[in-house]
Amino acid sequence: KKNTTGDKQVYMINFIGTYPILFVRNLNPETELKRYFGARAVLGDQRPRQRQRQFHRSTWMTIPKDTWPRFSRPGISMTLLESRDGLQYFTFEHSRDYQQIQFKFLDSVESMDPNNIVALLQMNPYHIDSLLQLSDVCRIQEDQEMARDLIERALYSFECAFHPVCSLTSGTSRLDYLRPENRAFYLAVYKHMMFLERRGCPRTALEYCRLILSLDPDSDPLCMLLLIDFLSLRSREYNFLLRLYQDWEVHRNLSQLPNFAFSVALSHFHLSQEDQTESEERERLKHKADLLLQNALIMFPGVLMPLLDLCTVQPDAAVSSHDFFGPRSQQSPALAELVSLYVGRTHTLWREGGVLLWLEECVREVLRRVDTKDPLVEDCQNKRKQRYQSAPLNIHRHVILSEIKEATSTLPLEVTTQSVMGFDPLPPLDSVASYTRPESLALTKLRFTIRKIGLPLLFFVRMHSQDFYFNNKCCFGSK
Repeated sequence: KKNTTGDKQVYMINFIGTYPILFVRNLNPETELKRYFGARAVLGDQRPRQRQRQFHRSTWMTIPKDTWPRFSRPGISMTLLESRDGLQYFTFEHSRDYQQIQFKFLDSVESMDPNNIVALLQMNPYHIDSLLQLSDVCRIQEDQEMARDLIERALYSFECAFHPVCSLTSGTSRLDYLRPENRAFYLAVYKHMMFLERRGCPRTALEYCRLILSLDPDSDPLCMLLLIDFLSLRSREYNFLLRLYQDWEVHRNLSQLPNFAFSVALSHFHLSQEDQTESEERERLKHKADLLLQNALIMFPGVLMPLLDLCTVQPDAAVSSHDFFGPRSQQSPALAELVSLYVGRTHTLWREGGVLLWLEECVREVLRRVDTKDPLVEDCQNKRKQRYQSAPLNIHRHVILSEIKEATSTLPLEVTTQSVMGFDPLPPLDSVASYTRPESLALTKLRFTIRKIGLPLLFFVRMHSQDFYFNNKCCFGSK
């Protein structure tokens, strides 16, 4: 399906049975910032400078900056592998020269000295994995602006390599996460999305979340379904979230994810509080919100106490002393990981006064239903025992990328005791490598060190132990 809005064509994304819309203009954070602060405050005197910039290629995801090194194709290209059932399957490819740069990058990582990566980036300013890795280091040093700039540069390099028929917004373009060359694009878009959310652009971040999900909606390698509800709530896109839930529930059992169970209820509640909603509709939405939240609490009782704790709310004695929300509501490690992720990410959304009062009402009703032996209580208890036996790799990968401490502390030993590379966290076990590099003894030693302290912390220690400092202009902004 295709619609036309003004002089812009927008395409509807075919996920499973629904068509959420991606708007090109919403990929630019300036669109959202202009809505909040006005065009004059956002653009300032940028327009005259833009006429003199050296870049001419039109891109959607990033706007190239005059401070960036002069762009020349770094050796990345995109190939159309096949077209099937209305979908186009693409892959990024590395030239022979780029492969050699990639080997040098891996040598630099093995050296455990970030100066080597900086030197490599000075010679090859658009090498993707170097940009991703140094962005993490800058972020640890709290240089958020430089960290964001490096990610934008990586995205620009990727977008300049796009195949002519690859469309970000058509929803028909697919990238296989099993191929290492494609994984860097996923990670660059993900990190860009998180910078946008922290910058106060949740609507733009939601658009990028939809984009990542559209690249491989079946496998969802970065588990965007664990994040899309949060960004929808942050950007007040309640109807979008409800449409997604309604259309995907049959195929993906979204109600069995704690984040969807609670966020869908919260969306109904917010819609019931909107002034423009008619009174009859408000009552219907509020009643449905009550029922959904009660069912979510019955299915996932382990959410309540840590949620109240992070909201700095002291539960009354009737709640804290009841077995249902106490130690008896034990959950498997896999479910605990999902619950901790949801609570750690979304607790700020539950701090509003009206929301907390609504939560209190529903908790009291849940306790009444538990005490009166509501059959749903036992049914949900059996489901919790049968399901959530172990979490798949993409959930662990999402938790690592989220850096939410409540969730990372629940990762199983088989994840925390293996090396996790920031430029390729938890690669799939069945990766499809187009070229390989022999593993050296240094890499074996590096994996052991990373397993102990983690790669970003390792770089941080090395930087300070060698009086390492970033010269932004020299290292990253030279032309």
